Amino acid sequence: MVSFKNDYSEGALPVIMEALLKTNLEQTVGYGEDEYTTKGIETIKKAINFKDCYVRLLVGGTQTNLLTISHILRPYEAVIAADTGHISVHEAGAIEATGHKVIELATNGDGKINLDMIKKAYDIHKNDFHMVKPKMVYISNPTELGTLYTKEELINISNYCKEVGMYLYLDGARMASALASEKNDIELTDYPKYCDAFYIGGTKCGLLFGEALVITNKELAGGFFCSTKQKGATLAKGRLLGIQFAELFQGDRYYQVGKHSNEMAAMLKKGVLEAGYKLKADSYTNQQFFILPNRIIDEIGKKYRYEFWEKIDEETSAIRLVTSWATKEEDVKDFIEDLKNMK
Repeated sequence: MVSFKNDYSEGALPVIMEALLKTNLEQTVGYGEDEYTTKGIETIKKAINFKDCYVRLLVGGTQTNLLTISHILRPYEAVIAADTGHISVHEAGAIEATGHKVIELATNGDGKINLDMIKKAYDIHKNDFHMVKPKMVYISNPTELGTLYTKEELINISNYCKEVGMYLYLDGARMASALASEKNDIELTDYPKYCDAFYIGGTKCGLLFGEALVITNKELAGGFFCSTKQKGATLAKGRLLGIQFAELFQGDRYYQVGKHSNEMAAMLKKGVLEAGYKLKADSYTNQQFFILPNRIIDEIGKKYRYEFWEKIDEETSAIRLVTSWATKEEDVKDFIEDLKNMK
C-alpha cells in the first residue's frame, strides 16, 4: 500500500543513514556534549546567519513545543494560537497540562491568524487580572492547512508582539516545504530576525527524528537544559541528532527536501483538480486537501493511505494527502490515474 498519510512514513535520507552507520561504533560523551552535536549546532547557526543564539536539538515537534512554551511562560501566562494549530489540536492538551492556557483563535479557513485577531485577543485579556495574561503568539509555517505566512505578515506580528511585550514563537515542523514553496517570500535567515524562538523541522524533512530549537531572545534561554532534563527530553545518545542536522544542512540539501516534496504535491493537486474535484484549502506546500465523494474515498483506501480531515456533508468529506522527500513520481501518477478511473 502506498502512503500519502504523512511525511515521515519512510526512515531518512540515505545520506543520513550512511552518516549514522559510519559513526555507529564511535564512543562519544552523551546528552549533546559531543563534537557531532557541536558541529550540527554550528552548521545551523551558519545556515540562519545568526551566531548569537541558543540552539538545542530535540527529538520531536510536540516535545519541542511543550518544552519551549512551558519553559518560557509563567503559570498564569497564556499562548495565542490558531484553533487549527498543532498545540491546539494534535498534542493531547500538552500545553494545558503544564498549566498554560491556549487562547484559540478561529481562522478564516486558511489556518492563519492575523494581526487584528491577535490584537483583539490581547485586548480582551490585558486589563483583567482574573484572566490569564497573553504572553506568547504561536504560529506555524507552513500552517496545518499547508498555507504560508508572508514576510509582511511575519514582520507585522513580530512588531506587535514587541510593542505589547509578548513573545513570538514559530513552529517549523515542515519548514523545508515552506522555504521551497513558489509562494514563499521568507528566507531561513529571516526567522531569527523576527522570532524570539522557532524550530527547524527535521522529522518531517528527511531525518529519522529531530527538531532544532533556536532561541534568539537569549533572556529566554537560561536554564533550558534543566527544563529538558526535568521533562525527560535529554537524549543520552545526543550525537544521533547532531550527526543528522550536520548532514541535513550541507549545501542546499534542506531546500531540496522541500522542493521535491512540493513538486510531488503540486502534481497531485493538478491531477485531482483536472479530475473535477475541489480543494478544501489552497496549499502550495506538501500538504494537499481535497473534497471527494465518500464512495471515492472508500475506494482510495483500498490502495492508498490518507488522512481523513473532516466531514463536509452527507455525501462528501475532505482528506489530506502528504508528500515527502521520498515520494515517487510514479506513485503520484498511479494515484491520479486510479482516481480518474473511479468516477
